[in-house]
Amino acid sequence: MLDFFTIFSKGGLVLWCFQGVRGPAAAATAPVNALIRSVLLQERGGNNSFTHEALTLKYKLDNQFELVFVVGFQKILTLTYVDKLIDDVHKEFRDKYRNEFQQKGTLGLLNGTFDFKDDFMRLLRDAEESSKVRAPTVMKTFEQSLKSQKTVKCMIETRGEKPKEKVKNKKNKGSKKEGTEAVAVPGKASAGDKQPSAAGEREELTKDEILQKNREEFFKRHMKAGEKSSKSPKPEAQKEKGKKPRVWDLGNSNAKVLDYSNSATNGSAEACPVEEFDPDTALGDRNREPGRLYDLEYESDDEAEEEKVIQNPSKPSAKKGGLGGMFGMLKGLVGSKSLTREDMDPVLEKMKDHLIAKNVAAEIAVQLCESVAKKLEGKVMGTFTTVTSTVKQALQEALVQILQPQRRVDVLRDVMDAQRHRRPYVVTFCGVNGVGKSTNLAKISFWLIENGFSVLIAACDTFRAGAVEQLRTHTRRLNALHPPESHGGRTMVQLYEKGYGKDAAGIAMEAISYGRWKTVGGRRRFGGSVPLNAASLSSPARNQGFDVVLVDTAGRMQDNAPLMTALAKLIAVNAPDLVLFVGEALVGNEAVDQLVKFNKALADHSMAQTPRLIDGIVLTKFDTIDDKVGAAISMTYITSKPIVFVGTGQTYCDLRSLNAKAVVAALMKA
Repeated sequence: MLDFFTIFSKGGLVLWCFQGVRGPAAAATAPVNALIRSVLLQERGGNNSFTHEALTLKYKLDNQFELVFVVGFQKILTLTYVDKLIDDVHKEFRDKYRNEFQQKGTLGLLNGTFDFKDDFMRLLRDAEESSKVRAPTVMKTFEQSLKSQKTVKCMIETRGEKPKEKVKNKKNKGSKKEGTEAVAVPGKASAGDKQPSAAGEREELTKDEILQKNREEFFKRHMKAGEKSSKSPKPEAQKEKGKKPRVWDLGNSNAKVLDYSNSATNGSAEACPVEEFDPDTALGDRNREPGRLYDLEYESDDEAEEEKVIQNPSKPSAKKGGLGGMFGMLKGLVGSKSLTREDMDPVLEKMKDHLIAKNVAAEIAVQLCESVAKKLEGKVMGTFTTVTSTVKQALQEALVQILQPQRRVDVLRDVMDAQRHRRPYVVTFCGVNGVGKSTNLAKISFWLIENGFSVLIAACDTFRAGAVEQLRTHTRRLNALHPPESHGGRTMVQLYEKGYGKDAAGIAMEAISYGRWKTVGGRRRFGGSVPLNAASLSSPARNQGFDVVLVDTAGRMQDNAPLMTALAKLIAVNAPDLVLFVGEALVGNEAVDQLVKFNKALADHSMAQTPRLIDGIVLTKFDTIDDKVGAAISMTYITSKPIVFVGTGQTYCDLRSLNAKAVVAALMKA
């Protein structure tokens, strides 16, 4: 039973609506609006079905008259006739009001009256009856099967006997060899005649005699092989065993100079000497504007990447010559005709292969091409416009729309809003192993400090060896770049650590509590460079506040259920303001698997009624992929979440915001 069926224009004007269940007339409004927001506006039309709460919606686009046909029914029902019904309604409605659409255009939609109820009920009855009329499949009888055509004799097999067909084939091959080699080597024919007799003698022997004979032949072969190996010349001198260390031309041969470890410090920040390093190596470009997050740039070397259509075909091609060049050029042009699927299939197949070569996940590349095909099918083309250029333009628009999701994450605005409520803004980083979570956390810390916000880093990676020391080094370097003297004695970044082997969710909770704003004597206090140990937690200096708390978590594979449960617990208990998934730009199909399973784990292991999922993406190692930027498309398509930051290098300043047009230009480059 259908809940509703509606027909509306792409401009949002409802032409006709049918409601199959009792209830308010606006019951179909929320599902249809969700379909428009999540599918039609986001260019995600690869699949013609959409699920919204308890309803399943199926839709069909009419690109010639800019119409949308939508049917909704309960998702627990299996209605096999829905696809046939929506096709029949589309055809009937088009044919009935074609003249009105063609002659009056938009005015026909505004002023027209569409009495379609009787026709719809007739089509609905026909579709329901057609699904019932299907006769059940009947099993074949024994006489109709292939087994009944075989005789009993052909199915009997004796041990040691080969099938006749194979024996015949071998005889034919042997006869050919005898025919070609008998003239050149007549002596081989006599040797070949002896083989059948030897095989006959072997059949007459007992098993013990055959075994003894095989052993003798085996020993003879080994004796001959030993004689051959003894005759082989021995090498003059063997290579010296052991490895020697390689000494580079411009390197330092003294290993003590390269040893930075110091067992006396034992990882404490107080005992470690202050690092001296060149700020240019950590900052990169000195001429940049402090605190600004620059857009991602892409410089195309190919100036003629866009396909250009020559509109003045009077000059023939020099290579093809004469009329052949003119007709060859005009062959791909479409003049005032509607596009069909057959016209677009060759172009879409090439586009799909191109997207996969650019590191877009194969499943998503197929869905993108399907979405473009549905968007263009039936659309009327203008003169001197090629199918290739039209499909390419539509694909570019779809890719730009995908990279600009519904909700944009503005971290600075959200931090200032948290400041007004006197609480820290909490960001949690998660992802698989080795994608650069700690490094990009340090880059984001530097960006926040340059915008005047204090940062507390929570070292919740209590599993990987060296994770806490890595964050400690970043903290020292960030404090060296932004010393307290430059900020009125306020320490801009601190590290909250509890060592290894501890509960990550508990450390994150303590860090957030430590970073909250406190009031002492009616004044709000913040800053200070107090070492974070057990004594300092109970001291009056504890009453300080941080603007942002960045929570670093351990890397984990998406298939590791215990670690994914621990991550879901950390997010559910601490309720961060922003959950960022850190993924590298080098992955292809793996990006889809990672994001789907991370979101599924967060949803399954969350105790809340509305589970907290991934809010945004940090795309790392973007400087290593050249123009193979497909991972950005895969990640945003599968999650509908924005790419908040892009990591492009090794310095603290190598952090960018995503530029959708630059990414699409790199993706479409030949």
